[in-house]
Amino acid sequence: MKHVNVALFVPHEGCPNQCSFCNQRAISGKKTQVTPADVDKAVEIALRNPDSKGGEIAFFGGSFTAIRRSTMVSLLEAAHRYISDGSFRGIRISTRPDAVDEEICGILRHYGVTAVELGAQSLDDRVLTLNKRGHTAEDVASATRLLKKYGFETGLQMMTGLYGSTDSDCIGTAMQIVALRPDTVRIYPTVVLENTLLCDLYRSGEYKPQTVEEASEICAALLEIFHKEGINVIRTGLHSGGDVEGEFVAGAYHPAFKEICESRIYLKKAFEFIRENKIPAGKIEIRVHPKFVSPMTGQKKANILALKECGYTAKIKADDTLEKYTLIVTEASEEN
Repeated sequence: MKHVNVALFVPHEGCPNQCSFCNQRAISGKKTQVTPADVDKAVEIALRNPDSKGGEIAFFGGSFTAIRRSTMVSLLEAAHRYISDGSFRGIRISTRPDAVDEEICGILRHYGVTAVELGAQSLDDRVLTLNKRGHTAEDVASATRLLKKYGFETGLQMMTGLYGSTDSDCIGTAMQIVALRPDTVRIYPTVVLENTLLCDLYRSGEYKPQTVEEASEICAALLEIFHKEGINVIRTGLHSGGDVEGEFVAGAYHPAFKEICESRIYLKKAFEFIRENKIPAGKIEIRVHPKFVSPMTGQKKANILALKECGYTAKIKADDTLEKYTLIVTEASEEN
């Protein structure tokens, strides 16, 4: 059963750096700091949905453990009441890698925090410096180890297409993340938003953002890496909402970005299966897990059309015995 989380976006207040890509107001839609009353209001609304039972209260959007300590504790206290009475199973936060230490971990555990996500973005120090992150790859590694020591579900967030980044260093970041063994990963292709350094670099011609096509190619490769290693990718692509659309300038933003990436994976695997099993051109049947019929089909039937161009008329069928990113291709009978 999928539980509904309560998400509250904490503005930029706690972050000591102005990263090249960051416009938290656009991403979160928030201009003012969250208060304990906001927590109560959000929980009250969420509890009208019975699926909220067993979910988490999540503080995202800023650097939660770097905001004013009194503010952080007041928000944790407000949320903890609903953990104590069993309404929610825990609290999830996101923060900077250099804003985690033993004291912080003790506070978080005391108030029922169950999961901590770190905005790593890259594990290449050159890329981190160019994008004014203000922390190092080693900060990410040491914070991850500390969080795991305290028993938190640990997530790492990475970005593709950053200023000065290449697909090669993104693969390198993914492999370093794999070595750290987080519980979850989020992958965000870089988007250029108004009122950011990246926007200035883009308009001056110094930065060229990835297109959706380019970003989906590298992100598809990353999804396969993490899947192979048993690491759950819980988000791919910037979420819609806030004022993202209003502040968007350029880059790989698409509301169905993950499906585009997974469509790439399935098309590649279909062609691999056809080649390895020497399936002749003609009518074919492709079986995938029911959840992945849409990615296999592709947006606007893009994968069906790509197969058609190579001489294959494909029919997609659901097969719940198959696992994620696996498929079976067979020649279709004439009646099909």
